[in-house]
Amino acid sequence: MSGSKLSSEIVQSAEPSVSTGFGPAPQPSPAVRPGDVALGLTVHSMPDPQHSLDPALERPYDGVGAERHAHRDPGPDGGQTAIAARRIGGRWKMLIVLLVCAAPVIASYIMYYGVRPDGRRNFGELINPQRPLPDLQALGLDGATVNLKSLKGQWLLVSVASGACDKACEQRLYLQRQLRESLGKDKDRVDWVWLVNDDLPVNDSMRQALAAATVLRVPAAGLAAWLEPAPGATLPVHLYVVDPIGNWMLRFPKDMNLTVAAKAKRDLERLLRASAFWDQPGR
Repeated sequence: MSGSKLSSEIVQSAEPSVSTGFGPAPQPSPAVRPGDVALGLTVHSMPDPQHSLDPALERPYDGVGAERHAHRDPGPDGGQTAIAARRIGGRWKMLIVLLVCAAPVIASYIMYYGVRPDGRRNFGELINPQRPLPDLQALGLDGATVNLKSLKGQWLLVSVASGACDKACEQRLYLQRQLRESLGKDKDRVDWVWLVNDDLPVNDSMRQALAAATVLRVPAAGLAAWLEPAPGATLPVHLYVVDPIGNWMLRFPKDMNLTVAAKAKRDLERLLRASAFWDQPGR
């Protein structure tokens, strides 16, 4: 609307109104006074939708209170270079975020495999090189067939004994149970495993006490090819530790008892701490 048109309307509104006889007469509009200046209005164009889609456009501030549109020269390639640069920058940022999230896992692997404590600090003997779980078929107490490799995914505290299980065997099974229970909330990351290396039946009176254990009957020859006792000892006199990846990596001293069990517990706690970022309870 132009200024002259607006002034004309203001003058017309200032003329006295004629009463029609119905109701009170309307009040006359105030007269236009000398010196009044017509209000000028400027209609701006609507924002260009392309402006929000084209990364080569920008909206600089004009310093007065309004915005004006300006088009930056996108260059000979139509702004594709700038778009590609921003895309690459975004990918680098995403990669940095992923590395930050993965850092604890990487650190735990380094601590576990690269910064091993020496033998003077460990109570148990570290096995080097480590030996992976063999591809052996075993039988559970219920007669079900189980492959030893299926035990991967949990820490394993392993004992070996005849199905007859003499007094020393019973003491080792009890020690296994107590060691696992002493780990508190981390006990669910450790499986208590008894590998039976002969065909003798397990006493029925022991089954209730073994409810939390994994009991598997394994061929003696295959077991002897995987686990190895200390020089001059036999397989049943040790407890063995297998990591969640499936590697036998630690052997506790023979004939361990409750008096020295605290030292074995400290070894287990160190291993669980070092693997806390990548190992969770369950398979």
